[in-house]
Amino acid sequence: MQILYFAWVREKIGMAGEEIARPDHVTDIGTLMRHLATLSPRHSDAFANPMTIRAAINQDFATAGDAVTDSDEVAFFPPVTGG
Repeated sequence: MQILYFAWVREKIGMAGEEIARPDHVTDIGTLMRHLATLSPRHSDAFANPMTIRAAINQDFATAGDAVTDSDEVAFFPPVTGG
């Protein structure tokens, strides 16, 4: 599974992305975020408040309950505001 990080999420984790093997218990965005938070202190800091992070699966906005698969590209980024 390809994971991409953008904006302050990337800064906190210290990398733009990584490839991970999806554990069997990771079936949706919510469990993926909880899993990523266990990978390092930097990941834990970035995912400390999941409500401040948006997600996309294969470039489509996703919510915590949306399913993920091994072949997905999942991106995490802060909410976007505009004027």
